[in-house]
Amino acid sequence: MGERLAILSKAYLSLYPEKVQKFLETYPNVSAATSEEEILHDSTINLVASANIPVNRGPLGLRVLDAGKHYFADKPAFTTLEQIEQAKRKVQETGLKWGIYYSERLHVESAVFAGQLIAEGAIGRVISVMGTGPHRANANSRPDWFFDPEQYGGILTDIGSHQIEQFLHYANAKSAKVLHSKVANYHYKQYPAFQDYGDATLVADNGATFYFRVDWFTPDGLGTWGDGRVTIIGTEGYIEVRKYIDIARSNKGNHLYLVNGEGEKHFQLSGKVGYPFFGEFILDCLNGTENAMTQEHAFTAATLCVEAQEKAIKIE
Repeated sequence: MGERLAILSKAYLSLYPEKVQKFLETYPNVSAATSEEEILHDSTINLVASANIPVNRGPLGLRVLDAGKHYFADKPAFTTLEQIEQAKRKVQETGLKWGIYYSERLHVESAVFAGQLIAEGAIGRVISVMGTGPHRANANSRPDWFFDPEQYGGILTDIGSHQIEQFLHYANAKSAKVLHSKVANYHYKQYPAFQDYGDATLVADNGATFYFRVDWFTPDGLGTWGDGRVTIIGTEGYIEVRKYIDIARSNKGNHLYLVNGEGEKHFQLSGKVGYPFFGEFILDCLNGTENAMTQEHAFTAATLCVEAQEKAIKIE
């Protein structure tokens, strides 16, 4: 995707010089760009990845595609439905890729393996999914934008994005409807606009149902930042994925439990499955294919996240 990996803006360089230096030491083939324009005007760069403040990811993507480059954004890639519509039009206009980093499925080996088992028919037709996405707040070390829903999109748009994307994937659904959603700020009253809890219920176009919960209440005693799990029920069995820890049993992540007509199985999958999305996405950018993730899927998941956020009942 180009001979050089360029990173960072001039503002980031000035604000976090120690982080930039550490990154450059870790990845000696990387050079730090001094401006956004340097990256966008470099003809050797064909793919730009971004993890800037969520509200700014959509507008940056428009500029990236206008520069003739593919784009890969951290989740949430958008904070409003209008940003998503703008992105759709730009993709249609340019024919370029707008990838989204739904890391809790794409970058977790047990979650990848769950999809492979489902594709092989291990649990039959998926009829119900339940996901949980607890996170540790670390409120004292967060930047101001972290507490502003206008900047991060709200809890269902933000960390709910992982949940909705994995539901569509595991259920082999093209679309879904948000039936009910709610958000709350139970604990962080010093940040009145912040949302520390959210949940939602959806039903897919193929009849599969989904409930998920996300929150910022991981206790300090847990050995990782969040006990993320997903349970997938099929007509012939079920799967439970314990992504990051198996509490009080193993500090390793990537545990998968499978129960079907053949019996009960436990898999510990760290280092055994890999992350096929990333290579496939690069090949999709090079070849104009859609093997890693379809553009429709990426945008549909993002749209449902924002819809769940906009429809959410606010618990006082």
